[in-house]
Amino acid sequence: MSDPGKDIDAPAAPAPAVDPEPRVDSKPRWRRLLGPYAWRLVVAIIAIDILAFIVVPPYAGEDHHQVGSISDLVTANLEIPAPEIIYPPGEHIGSGIVSFQPSITNTTFTAWLVVLLILVVGFLATRGMKDVPGPLQNFMELTFEKLEDWAVSLGGPAARRNVPVFTAFFLFILVSNWSGLIPLFGKVEALRAPTSDVNVTLGLALVVFVYFQFQGFRALGIRGYLGKFIVLSGGPIGLFVGLIELMLEFIKPITLSMRLFGNIFGGEVALGVITSLTFVLAPSIMMLLEGLLNFIQALIFSTLMLMYTVIAVESHSEEAHDAPAFADLPEGNVGAPISGVAPAH
Repeated sequence: MSDPGKDIDAPAAPAPAVDPEPRVDSKPRWRRLLGPYAWRLVVAIIAIDILAFIVVPPYAGEDHHQVGSISDLVTANLEIPAPEIIYPPGEHIGSGIVSFQPSITNTTFTAWLVVLLILVVGFLATRGMKDVPGPLQNFMELTFEKLEDWAVSLGGPAARRNVPVFTAFFLFILVSNWSGLIPLFGKVEALRAPTSDVNVTLGLALVVFVYFQFQGFRALGIRGYLGKFIVLSGGPIGLFVGLIELMLEFIKPITLSMRLFGNIFGGEVALGVITSLTFVLAPSIMMLLEGLLNFIQALIFSTLMLMYTVIAVESHSEEAHDAPAFADLPEGNVGAPISGVAPAH
């Protein structure tokens, strides 16, 4: 029975509202946090740049006169190639870019810091190694594996024994190159990118020269290695070509050192000038590009070291054995002949 006290005509209570499904924001968290403030941040940076240019204008030259033209901006960002001596204090290097004065320069000191950083990271990555690696161990193992794959793909199995030296050169040059992108480096007297000093790049190239020459003598012996350059069986032409190759061996350190020094030093000057002329966006793009070029230069130097070593340990007989299989291929072919197809003539 129905309750007599209840009003039959009373309206039914409304059903509770059902909340729609919450929307899932697919944007990354950093975009959700910085999105509303990104334009304000850009405006603030530009305002600070303009204020800094007015309050603390750049100066150029030994007399530190105020910059008034683009040439003054170039001068303000152009470091003298010769490094600064930090010990013994008060000493100065002459106007030449190559010096033989015993001292501790800012590039030498920075190179020690780079070596120390690589050693510390390597120690931390290999301390207590696990079957399931942590982030740092995983990163170092991946780096070494990729460098090893690169070396073996270019130099073949003979390059495998030189992978540790190849990796050491690559990491040292890469970190040295990237140190020049840190604003503090080059502005503080004791800190400067080592590879922006031709003394350092020339020293690296001489170490490479001694290394691959030693490997050549070790693998072939004195007579076998010198026989690659002093060829008496080929008549006057063979002897002349061999002597030309011997002269080119001594040019390799010069080309290695000057290529690395020129690219790093010139890149730092260009980055400084563009930073002085523009605001925010252009220097950021230029810095990313310079970082990529620095990586490429480190890879070029270390790869050339590897290939010079692989060539040094090969005898003329080994080079001749590799040639007949593809001797009938026209110039420009890089692969083996297709099975069942006669080579083109």
